[in-house]
Amino acid sequence: QVQLVESGGGLVQAGDSLRLSCAASGRTFSSRAMGWFRQAPGKEREFVAAINWSGGVTYYADSVKGRFTISRDNAKNTVYLQMNSLKVEDTAVYSCAAHLTAWTTSSVGREYDYWGQGTQVTVSS
Repeated sequence: QVQLVESGGGLVQAGDSLRLSCAASGRTFSSRAMGWFRQAPGKEREFVAAINWSGGVTYYADSVKGRFTISRDNAKNTVYLQMNSLKVEDTAVYSCAAHLTAWTTSSVGREYDYWGQGTQVTVSS
């Protein structure tokens, strides 16, 4: 079993940066791919970024490519999402998720079997 706890969200202005962290418990973290998803009010959950077990392969949604960076530290059981040049449309609850497998960078939410509770990111104009 994997428990995930996100932190680092907050209220920032457009153009600012934030770094989200997702701390995982459990012995299987390093053997799982990880993803970040977000959900804005009234909208469906959408994929943001994913990283494979080693951190060597990443994948991003077009909307965040070039602005966000996903990384992981398996020694610390933590995955990060560095968000730069934030836009008002990035406002959402951001959640991390652990995938069933190690090698993927899937954008499909139903393939992830453990989820954190989410952290709110609000970007003002």
